[in-house]
Amino acid sequence: MGLPISPRPPAPTGLLDRCAAERVTGALQGPHGCFYLLDGAVYCVEGTAAPGLGIRLIAAGKVPPQGWQYAAERAGPQQRGAQFLVSEGWLTQSELEICHLAALLDAAFFALPLPPEATSFTPGTAHWLGVVRPISAGALQQATARRRALLDRLHPWAAVDSSPVIPVRPRTSAPTTGRQRRLLDRADGRHTPQELARLLGQSAFATLLDIRRLAAAGLVQLPPAPTALPRRRPGACLDGSPAPAEGRPTPTWQLPVPDLLDTADPDIALLVRLRTALEENL
Repeated sequence: MGLPISPRPPAPTGLLDRCAAERVTGALQGPHGCFYLLDGAVYCVEGTAAPGLGIRLIAAGKVPPQGWQYAAERAGPQQRGAQFLVSEGWLTQSELEICHLAALLDAAFFALPLPPEATSFTPGTAHWLGVVRPISAGALQQATARRRALLDRLHPWAAVDSSPVIPVRPRTSAPTTGRQRRLLDRADGRHTPQELARLLGQSAFATLLDIRRLAAAGLVQLPPAPTALPRRRPGACLDGSPAPAEGRPTPTWQLPVPDLLDTADPDIALLVRLRTALEENL
């Protein structure tokens, strides 16, 4: 009897999986971010929703305000921007790798998934920062899934995700972390969680998670639920009288005759005609 044949693993279906399987090098541009790949591994992600590595390093005081742009200009055709940051003594290689990975994971969370119909690939395109420490497509998607699961546990408070953060004052005695206290101190009722993350130079995902937790603890106001506009019931009369009983003819609206109006002002007469025509079509 021959050995049983093990089933073949399913073929990768996501764009990142396909790029990893084909070991491509280039830039994968989606609607919310760009993934830079080297031999199928992701080594940089630039997103529109999360603060990039430069904002984080400047906010942390690791790189001077003009240093990030200076590093981009000095990167050269070999994309040695990361090496330049270390050679200038602004941060160590270990610090660079930790901060770079944190920014990459943060941007990828908001840039995934990549819809095929809205994603383009440019082979050979590289990022000026260069390769710091690439991450496999599978590991990147697993990390994103774990973060999404953490956020889903606080789904009842998802209404605060895109609304200005309004802290509750006076605050209760609920325990908070240092990062949460910084968020509450900076929240002014005008900035959303993503805007606060950019102002503070910290993870947009962690900020979103903290804001939901603060809302769950009663330290952040929930935005009011949208109310539906009242709709006119079919057959209802404008004077508030009940609708005609079944079997009786339904009254129809007639445009008012100009000489029957109570006013001689032609402008008012025109407005009344327009109002009546609009009410007839409600």
